Amino acid sequence: MEHQLDGARPRVLLVGGGIGGMAAALALARLGIGIDLLEQSATLGEIGAGLQLGPNAFAALYALGVGDAVRRCAVFTDRLVMMDAVDCREIASVPVGDAFRARFGNPYAVSHRADLHGAIHEAVKQHPLIRFHTSAQVESLDIGARGVTAATRDGRRFAADAIVGCDGVRSVVRAKLIGDAPRVSGHVVYRAVVPAAEMPPELRWNAPVVWAGPDCHLVHYPLRHGEQYNLVVTFHSREREEWGVSDGSKEEVLSYFEGVHARPRQLLDRPDSWRRWSTVDRDPVANWSEGPATLLGDAAHPMMQYLAQGACMALEDAVTLGAAVEACDFDLPAAFRLYASARVARTARVVLSVREMGRLYHAKGVERLVRNSLWPDRTPERFHDAVEWLYGWQPARCLDAAADAAR
Repeated sequence: MEHQLDGARPRVLLVGGGIGGMAAALALARLGIGIDLLEQSATLGEIGAGLQLGPNAFAALYALGVGDAVRRCAVFTDRLVMMDAVDCREIASVPVGDAFRARFGNPYAVSHRADLHGAIHEAVKQHPLIRFHTSAQVESLDIGARGVTAATRDGRRFAADAIVGCDGVRSVVRAKLIGDAPRVSGHVVYRAVVPAAEMPPELRWNAPVVWAGPDCHLVHYPLRHGEQYNLVVTFHSREREEWGVSDGSKEEVLSYFEGVHARPRQLLDRPDSWRRWSTVDRDPVANWSEGPATLLGDAAHPMMQYLAQGACMALEDAVTLGAAVEACDFDLPAAFRLYASARVARTARVVLSVREMGRLYHAKGVERLVRNSLWPDRTPERFHDAVEWLYGWQPARCLDAAADAAR
């Protein structure tokens, strides 16, 4: 079944219906571009539990017209906290209240992934230019100068002027454009959600809290108006890992946290079940656009979780992609080049900073002592200065980096 081009404006295929794909669909449809969104699953949705949204994410969400909808289901935190999981010492505490919001123009919040995805999905469903196609696993791609065609496993064919791969780490679009392999990190992440009543009272903090331990760490923060808590534990696996998601084992988790203080370690007994992620990222590339094809989110720049910026970067990507299309007067190959040029350096900095933050989280021996000495007595203003490059992103200037790169 062939879906032909229609209308004077270009038509775009988006592969992947996650947060990045939904945001890209909204960004482009708001410009009058017709979208066919291909999702390999039978239903649209998000796996996982909580995520963190910095001011840069909210700036993107407001540019997409869904900022208020996301805020209604988010929890606004008081501070960001890092604790030493061995001796329960506070390593750093960054206030994210009024002064932080005034500095960056938006709050810091936490949200259930399904709530964020759902808020964007509601806006997408209401847009007449976006067509959904589920159970649409792309099996082959033909990318040419005059357009693209995607064939799905069940025999459907979709034609368009251009394609955007929003299909994550195992992106079929990236395989066609770049063909590189992901880097298996060896870091394993376990995620779970527990009712607030099952959280130890002394740990019901209104903050994302990192308990940094040797080759491991724990994170917890509230979700859904404080009714639930998100729990995330990460460790360096003893095994040779392959990327994937599976059910977790409480025995495996406990075996990696034997040297951790009883106060944070008690959290490991709270979930009834865990989901296990063996994580990957990729070394940054100088370009991820070619002709009428480009990448977005984890398909373009997969990263580990240590700065909580995966979804935030995908949202920024979507806004920047829309801005580039508009700036190039709907010349999509030119727009895709501009978009990649605007995003490559910033996302590469995040990928590499995330790796370094993981090293700080998991420091042991003398490195742990060095880490614990980095931030005592630092003022809130100095903390805010240090994250200006990350949280100060603004849609109105999202193409500036492309101009800088052209000089």
